[in-house]
Amino acid sequence: MMRRPKPDTPLPGQESVWDYPRPPALDQDDRLVEVRFGGVLIASTTEAFRVLETSHPPGYYIPPDDVRTDLLVRESGSSACEWKGRAAYWSVRVGAEIAAHAAWSYPDPTTAFRAIAGHISFYPARIDEATVGGEVVSPQAGDFYGGWILDEIVGPFKGEPGSWGW
Repeated sequence: MMRRPKPDTPLPGQESVWDYPRPPALDQDDRLVEVRFGGVLIASTTEAFRVLETSHPPGYYIPPDDVRTDLLVRESGSSACEWKGRAAYWSVRVGAEIAAHAAWSYPDPTTAFRAIAGHISFYPARIDEATVGGEVVSPQAGDFYGGWILDEIVGPFKGEPGSWGW
């Protein structure tokens, strides 16, 4: 069994992902959250939710009314989260450009996550740019994870090399 890494020490104004709860929690964020792909603003909101989970940078969930859902294409398949329920996946299509499996949602989440029903979250590594409060997001490492890393978040983060057994 791999040992849990020693968390980085957050500076004033920063959060450590090792202080986030398990099971995860929802946190409403009123900063401007924007997503761009193919030269188009795909999503823009000041009503996003963050999902805070131990060892993971937050995922941001955007209300469907604030997403260009006409540019989303539902993909086959799904996955199950023990906390949030069954996820649906979406690709983003702008003209001839396609970001395959670039987003996901929970159409019918568990009771604890009912507030994000139908909200869309995007993989920062699969779109052109995501910002929170004007800061460009860095993607969480790994092909499966969709966390949004900002200067205010410290790790180490799940998904980095050697983190599979955390």
